[in-house]
Amino acid sequence: MNIATNIKSVLSELPSNTRLVAISKTKTVDEIMEAYNAGQRIFGENKVQELVPKYEQLPKDIEWHLVGHLQTNKVKYIANFVHLIHSVDSLSLIMEIEKQGIKLNRIINCLLQVYIAKEETKFGFNEQELLELIATPSFKAFQHVKVIGLMGMASFTDNEEQIRSEFRHLANIFQKLKASTFRNDNGFKEISMGMSSDYKIAVEEGSTLVRVGSKIFGDRNYSKKN
Repeated sequence: MNIATNIKSVLSELPSNTRLVAISKTKTVDEIMEAYNAGQRIFGENKVQELVPKYEQLPKDIEWHLVGHLQTNKVKYIANFVHLIHSVDSLSLIMEIEKQGIKLNRIINCLLQVYIAKEETKFGFNEQELLELIATPSFKAFQHVKVIGLMGMASFTDNEEQIRSEFRHLANIFQKLKASTFRNDNGFKEISMGMSSDYKIAVEEGSTLVRVGSKIFGDRNYSKKN
């Protein structure tokens, strides 16, 4: 598998306003360097325990994104370098990110994860919970958490119309927030949706960040040590 060729192929399908997050979970430093040498600079990891050693070993101009479910007790390990946390799914997690941001005197970019799938295993706020969260005084008081958009994961299904409907639902929520709570915030501009199996649909529905792994690196190898 030619990683450089795969990256070029995916990028050729993305509009200028959509960026590629190469999902490098379970992939070796050497494999990530192949993508890096092909010009890729944005990489995403699911687990803190994989992300930290890769950050330490790899070039420092890489923009690291944490895309998997994040436990509050793990925030401190990535707070000093993570570029964007896609998977913010609770007020307690936001509070911990704020706490670590205060310690580091650093503003940490985040996306609020919205539950759009028809699956129990997915995380995230539903639309009502999201609206209630951003209306709270505590949310408005955060100084070191910068919410720059939303993230969602569609159902794992072959039904493309269902996937499209779920992505469209997320984009609609984004537009509502952009027109209300974040109407004066130019930084609120990201919609993270779409993976290897459905990123083309996500792009059509307005995704600005697609999270593509297997399409670039091949199937995941959970036996590898990173």
